[in-house]
Amino acid sequence: MSDQGNRLGRLLSWDAAVVLVTVIVLIVASGAVENFGTSRNFTFLLLDLLPIALVALPMTFIIVTGEIDLSVASTLGLTSAVMGSLWDAGLPIETIIPLCIVLGAALGALNGFFVTVLKLPSLAVTIGTLALYRGLAFVVLGDGAVADFPRDYTSWVTGTIGDGPIPNVLIPLVVVALIFGVVLHATPIGRGVFAAGAGEQAARFAGIRTGRLKFWLYVVSGAVAGLAGILWTLRYSSARADNGFGLELAVVAAVLLGGVSIFGGKGTLPGVLAGVVLLASLQNALRLQDVSNEALNIVTGVLLIVSVLLPNIVTSARTAVRRQRPAVLIRPKAGRPPSGA
Repeated sequence: MSDQGNRLGRLLSWDAAVVLVTVIVLIVASGAVENFGTSRNFTFLLLDLLPIALVALPMTFIIVTGEIDLSVASTLGLTSAVMGSLWDAGLPIETIIPLCIVLGAALGALNGFFVTVLKLPSLAVTIGTLALYRGLAFVVLGDGAVADFPRDYTSWVTGTIGDGPIPNVLIPLVVVALIFGVVLHATPIGRGVFAAGAGEQAARFAGIRTGRLKFWLYVVSGAVAGLAGILWTLRYSSARADNGFGLELAVVAAVLLGGVSIFGGKGTLPGVLAGVVLLASLQNALRLQDVSNEALNIVTGVLLIVSVLLPNIVTSARTAVRRQRPAVLIRPKAGRPPSGA
């Protein structure tokens, strides 16, 4: 089997392990946690994982390139604050929604400018903009909240398909996820993303404009975070500056739990989506047990550490096993003189 086939097999085995753990968690929680297995809670579970899954899609691309974006939750919060301010000022919701998506894209472009043009570390840049964007959200809206958004929009976001438990918003999420999956795994853009993460200098020699690629990934990440801010605001019918606070931790944890390497160059989108479902299921089950948000953050942090440590431990173990394998000597066949004789 080729080296590429071996790598794909390892990634798929990780994805399968995450899916298996997710199924186990769902089965155990359905039997052990009261109300977890109800259709009503299933709807809430899907609504809870929506913003994590949505923001995790572009985050996967960014981490595969070897970068990171920790400002996504603050972008969500600033978008929500601006949405509330514009609604309070009397603008129609049909105008506010595209403006907020453009705002998110502009915030992502600022991150991309710092990282790709000024060559600053993405970790330092997005920690800075995390604080900057959240601060601006409080400047825009303060500590208050804006509510009373159009009922047609809020009821659609919180509503379900027919009388079933599947939320309406899951349909566009599935479509967007399919688009991201095809782009990452079946297009030259996706190959460029993996190449940039595996070795940026080699990718440049291969003709991939890594700077431009990363810049537009940050733009897309900001736009999607802005869309998540709109959906968050409409779901709770409340625009607040602290909306989405701490979401970046859950997103990064889900992406790494899904098998994406923090060092870049490796990962699959199906694995990430499995990681999102696993994380959201654990959080939902713990909330039903009246576990505090502080404890939920501890669980998320532990999963984040495990998702970083475990792949490295497995890789180190495989490397050690290969080194201990005896060398295979190739002997010439009988009756045929060795080459060069």
